[in-house]
Amino acid sequence: MYPTLIAGPFHREGWVYEEQYDGCRMVAYKDGTAVRLINQAGQDQAQRFPELVAALGALPARTLILDGEVCIFDPQLISRFEWLWRRPTGETATPALFMAFDCLYARRKDLRARALRVRRQVLEAEVEGRHHVLPARRLADEGLTAWAEVLARGYEGLVAKDPESRYVPGRTLAWLKVKQPHYREGERGWESKRR
Repeated sequence: MYPTLIAGPFHREGWVYEEQYDGCRMVAYKDGTAVRLINQAGQDQAQRFPELVAALGALPARTLILDGEVCIFDPQLISRFEWLWRRPTGETATPALFMAFDCLYARRKDLRARALRVRRQVLEAEVEGRHHVLPARRLADEGLTAWAEVLARGYEGLVAKDPESRYVPGRTLAWLKVKQPHYREGERGWESKRR
């Protein structure tokens, strides 16, 4: 499920607003202690992130599918895509974290047909108290206030979501993303985005 990019911030009553991360989108599959981290190209990235594999493998549910983003954060808690590939020396950063924004399957239940608000509750229960697997940060309940948070904190953007949305393949209008124009241009050195 992919959000649709729109031109500017907005408010829609009842919707939720989350930070958009500057990381690598991945789906985490857990079956017992076996974990796969599948990127958008369909490649398993588990060997690149052994600490995340261990953290996901230690989650209590025997079977679990989480959609999220692998991120590294700088001292201001800004996600830095380029640091996933080449962390600058002398910079303080978090370890790689799995920022989960959806739960598709947990405890023998396919959750894709359930509302996002239900899937989020399951997600939060499954990752509660963990250090390397966290639920995506929610912003203010009001869309324009959430956008002001994005600007003040230096986030890449936000993703607005209909809490009643079902998890469907492809792009959707039930999730909308707004990005800061010219976000960190010249600083990143990466010209293409993965999502």
